[in-house]
Amino acid sequence: MKKIYLSDAGPKVSPAIYGFYRWQEVDNKAKAMESTINLCLELGINTFDHADIYGGYACEELFGNIIANSSIKREDLVLFTKCGVVEPHASRPDVRIRYNDTSKEHILKSVDNSLKKLRTDYIDIFLLNNLDPISNLEETALTLQRLKESGKVKNIGVVNFSVFQHQLLASYLKTPIVSNHVELNLLNTAALDNGRVDYSKQRYMRPLASSPLAAGQIATGQSEQAIRVRAKLKEIGAKYNADQESIAVAWLVKLGALPLVGTTSEQRIRNIANAFSIELDHQDWYELYNASRGV
Repeated sequence: MKKIYLSDAGPKVSPAIYGFYRWQEVDNKAKAMESTINLCLELGINTFDHADIYGGYACEELFGNIIANSSIKREDLVLFTKCGVVEPHASRPDVRIRYNDTSKEHILKSVDNSLKKLRTDYIDIFLLNNLDPISNLEETALTLQRLKESGKVKNIGVVNFSVFQHQLLASYLKTPIVSNHVELNLLNTAALDNGRVDYSKQRYMRPLASSPLAAGQIATGQSEQAIRVRAKLKEIGAKYNADQESIAVAWLVKLGALPLVGTTSEQRIRNIANAFSIELDHQDWYELYNASRGV
């Protein structure tokens, strides 16, 4: 895959990004992760998205160990990680509920932990995972700014921010926000319909579409919407001689979005990679959008 700029101020990334956000229940994580990393690199996906909480607070360290014991060079990878969501876990006996924390103390501690676990000196993009409405946002922004100036963090991004939240944080920052991760797929077009995709483009960023295959529901979902969309995907897939999942991701690519891959299925990862060889016809794109909306 040819590398592309994430934004006018951000780094070059692979046009598909692999994220470990569905790894909570993956069995034998170390073996599965090594296989997934190797498959991604084989397909040209060199950009990996982490968070402190992923895989029960385990994925960053597993990834760091695998890379450290391989021939893969750090400079050949683009690493995202994030903090902000705190989850109950056996390793966190003080955490009673899932909540958000974007305080200065939590960010600094999380960044240092992530650097140690990932075995790296810097994070290419550090993201706030949701906004904590009771944190001091001015202090949060100053903390992010100083992390960037220190070199520990190269770029700053956000996850699931509304347009107004994005604007609010940006108003406190001297450095641009280079990414907003939003859920976007043919079964959930809310980010397109409520302006978040448009705002990302206004800020010269490529939207990152998490759950591009709707957690497998595009292929297996039994809702009226899923059945309707799947029928249209099969019809259009026959025209392009492509799997329905490849067509579903090609719909996102046509929109200018980067799919944030979360599946552990080798075939689904390959289907997503195959999407980049498909150039959807303008009317085919709208047929799929209309099928999603039921119009």
